[in-house]
Amino acid sequence: MAYRTPADRFEGLPAFPYAPRYVSVRDDLRMHYVDEGTGAPVLCLHGEPTWAYLYRHMIPPLAEVHRVVVPDFIGFGRSDKLTAVDAYSFSVHYEALATLIEALGLSEVTLVVQDWGGLLGLAYAARRPERIARLVVLNTFLPTGAEEKSPAFRAWRRFVENTPDLPISQVVRRGLAAPDRLSGAEAAAYDAPFPTAASKAGAVAWPLLVPMEPGGPVADAMRETRRCLAEWSKPAFVLFAPDDPILGGAREFFLDLLPTAREQPDVTIGGAGHFLQEERGPEIARHVLDFMARTA
Repeated sequence: MAYRTPADRFEGLPAFPYAPRYVSVRDDLRMHYVDEGTGAPVLCLHGEPTWAYLYRHMIPPLAEVHRVVVPDFIGFGRSDKLTAVDAYSFSVHYEALATLIEALGLSEVTLVVQDWGGLLGLAYAARRPERIARLVVLNTFLPTGAEEKSPAFRAWRRFVENTPDLPISQVVRRGLAAPDRLSGAEAAAYDAPFPTAASKAGAVAWPLLVPMEPGGPVADAMRETRRCLAEWSKPAFVLFAPDDPILGGAREFFLDLLPTAREQPDVTIGGAGHFLQEERGPEIARHVLDFMARTA
């Protein structure tokens, strides 16, 4: 069963004036996306437990030069939400993303990924490299279950297991280097898509889908993604906030994995936590624009 967040929940959100657009990705399940500007497409993918609102500080500067597409994954934002945690899978999200890219005819894409947007977006890039021109890898990882999880992630997973009615904006605030930067109205915008406990099933599912041991569909997909990206020949820019206690340590992993990553400037994002787009969006957008310009 799918839940559709009432439209009035999204009225008057700070710095987010964008008209909603939708693609049908499965039966009557629709996926929302922001689509602004013209030119070469920049596809920005969010993670847990956010939505396109996370990119609001990056959309305007990027859209001055390029077409910016920012979707909400199924279960998040304005997209439809399955209300059972076990209804979510890697394949559900992957197929929805692939359908969106195909429906919008996106090619020569600059792919910007963070958190679960990285697991899904990099898996897509590995399988459909002909559609991707370059990669921008923000704080994310490709977990196979074989690696040791950080204490911060283990604590987060335990919290999710015991808190099915996730306090979304509190999670976002706790993932910031400076929690007070998020105003009350902005926090409410992160809560807006999730008025009921059932509507949060997708946000509950993602941490539980991260493989904790080798084996299973996500672990297998991540191993294949790693194998393909180890032969990546197009430009790749690893742009991490190293102070992120959950994923900040994965920067060296991607610099070593992606053969072209060390060809780019050695840049990190200071003064930001896990949700670096929230805290340093304009700065990240400038780095993306510079990267696109020098690899045109």
